[in-house]
Amino acid sequence: MLKNLGVGTLAVFVLWEVLDFVLHGIVLAGLYSQTGSLMRPPEEVKMILLVAVVFISAFAFTYIYVRFVQPHTVQRAIQYGLMFGVAVGVGMGYGTYATQPIPYMLALGWFLGTIIEAVLAGLLLGLIIRD
Repeated sequence: MLKNLGVGTLAVFVLWEVLDFVLHGIVLAGLYSQTGSLMRPPEEVKMILLVAVVFISAFAFTYIYVRFVQPHTVQRAIQYGLMFGVAVGVGMGYGTYATQPIPYMLALGWFLGTIIEAVLAGLLLGLIIRD
């Protein structure tokens, strides 16, 4: 279990870091510029904290899969990723939209981006961790 947990966590972490760069740094960059008063300026972003958050999230995602999802198949891993993505994405996208004056398209981007990232992470775990 420890080997699967370590390899899976590292793989999901790298995947999410790359996808986060694409999603937030490229796809949603224009929308972030419309929310300047709500976000920290780029030079004040706490990058080390963000990296730690992604790592801890990757560990939790992988741990839940390894420990609680059976059997370890690609199909089951994708299903897990989809449900995890919807559960986390709805809060991230629409929960934030309900409480902060962000553009709707940013909320939608967070919601859909979270689902895509979780499904791809599930697929990756399904390919790495097998019964």
